[in-house]
Amino acid sequence: MSGGSAIRGSRVGAGPMGEAERGEAAPREYVSYFCANHHVIRPAFAAEAEIPDTWDCPKCGLPANRDQANPPAPPKIVPYKTHLAYVKERRSEAEAAAILAEALENLRQRRRDGEVIY
Repeated sequence: MSGGSAIRGSRVGAGPMGEAERGEAAPREYVSYFCANHHVIRPAFAAEAEIPDTWDCPKCGLPANRDQANPPAPPKIVPYKTHLAYVKERRSEAEAAAILAEALENLRQRRRDGEVIY
């Protein structure tokens, strides 16, 4: 006997099919959503569920709504800012020069005191 399996010849999910074995399906409502890339999404909702105004498009990730003529605009992408860009927003050139001068003076003082600086 080679490898033996108690469920030989069957697959995952194998079993009786049909409504009689599973019970009645809940009533559903299919709703169409439209994104800016002209994709149409039709998710199913339970008939008694509250239908959301917007839905994320699974094809492109953009937001979609139920108005085919006016889909929501793609969100504006803000470019990545470096740490230096954020610092420049908070500090003027004069403040930056003063901070740099103070830091250099501290280093020079530590060197004069014989401290090892790496």
